[in-house]
Amino acid sequence: MIVNKRSLFLFRLLSDLLLLNAAFLLSAVLAQSWDILIERNYMFYLQIALNILWIFTSAVVSFYDDFYSRHFSIQYVNILKSTVVQAVASIIFIFLLKEDLFTRNFISYNAIFLIVFISLRVIVFRKVLKLLRKKGINIRRLVIIGSNEVAQNFKQMVESNPDFGYNFTGFISEEGAGKEIPGQLGSLDDLENVLLTNKTEEVVIALSNGAGSKLDHIIKVCNKLAVKTHIIPDYFNYLSSRFQISSFGNFPIITVRREPLEEIQWRIVKRTFDLIFSFFVVVFLISWLVPIIFIATKLSSKGPVFFVQDRIGTRNRKFRCYKFRTMKVDANYKDSLFKPVLKEDPRVTGVGKLLRKSNIDELPQFLNVLMGDMSVVGPRPHAISYDAKYGKIVDEIRLRHNVKPGITGWAQIHGLRGDVEDEEENRKRARKRIEYDLWYIENWNFSLDIQIILMTVWKIIKGESRGT
Repeated sequence: MIVNKRSLFLFRLLSDLLLLNAAFLLSAVLAQSWDILIERNYMFYLQIALNILWIFTSAVVSFYDDFYSRHFSIQYVNILKSTVVQAVASIIFIFLLKEDLFTRNFISYNAIFLIVFISLRVIVFRKVLKLLRKKGINIRRLVIIGSNEVAQNFKQMVESNPDFGYNFTGFISEEGAGKEIPGQLGSLDDLENVLLTNKTEEVVIALSNGAGSKLDHIIKVCNKLAVKTHIIPDYFNYLSSRFQISSFGNFPIITVRREPLEEIQWRIVKRTFDLIFSFFVVVFLISWLVPIIFIATKLSSKGPVFFVQDRIGTRNRKFRCYKFRTMKVDANYKDSLFKPVLKEDPRVTGVGKLLRKSNIDELPQFLNVLMGDMSVVGPRPHAISYDAKYGKIVDEIRLRHNVKPGITGWAQIHGLRGDVEDEEENRKRARKRIEYDLWYIENWNFSLDIQIILMTVWKIIKGESRGT
């Protein structure tokens, strides 16, 4: 509902394409010369390809979506991502054509100019647009119908983002009488009069559950006065905020949870990466670590080298999860008597402490990845006892099982690893951990997986504590 959203999108896209071409030509001239560029006119095919690639990659990273509410740092990261794709495409093109003049200098110049040009465009555009909005240019008068928490939050968002192009004039309460709130213009009983008096141009309806019967009246009045109407569904009492609106035949459908990995193409991308990454880990790391860990484990305590435990996988299916054994073999090590491993747990062996601190004990799970039971990144798989225990605390725990469990995950890199002795604290951590897991499922993309892997490696290097 941003004012002139489509026009702003086209303006930004066309401006960026113009800057992309300027960066390309300037880089080519600085790297060689204009005459050489004209002589080797096949470079213009690369230029055309880079334009098409920019449109595609900017759509993938959502560079032009909701840009007002994003910090510049987020947009800058997306600029870097798109620039890397541009550089890789240029390298491939130059390599295939065996180009010997437009090489490293050209690619470096082009990347630098592109980052600088687009970043400046973003900064200048935001400042100019904000200035125009503050001067009242193309501002629309907005009234919010409702006074609940959703209405209040929406009002705060509008007022903190003048770029949206709206001037919030006040609330219209649901009830005819009662306690008035700051900014209240009236009630639904005098809706038409309030809209006319305030010269309202747009209305946002944010009614509580049970107030749907009033929608007909509100919409009829707004249509009569030619006031544009928007409705915020009051679904915020659900755990998810990632609703997806689509059509099923002639019926509009609101899907409560949006999960990118439901799409087969993204599952193929994730699975392909899992296979390649796990293969290299198994061949170049696990293959020579196993003999060393085998000897160290046998010397430190009796028992098998590997610990195998049933855990909950995708679609609630059980699978055998592999780890290097880090604990003494006794009755407390059985699945039926599963107890979370706490700090300074006496059951952990001397070698086990080293394996757990370095997360090396998790490496055999790359075999689970190769077998298709797990992914490199995803919610950590729970032991059956753990899943049953915390399922009583968080009803939505099964939603984690919509994707494959992972060796590392979004919750783990945010410090939500393992358990503590305090039971109430464990309950809070369980809720938070599952909240992070569900956020990952709803917001998955390939670059997020790479980010999580890099952050996991960094935390291992820093020696931070691990999870279950």
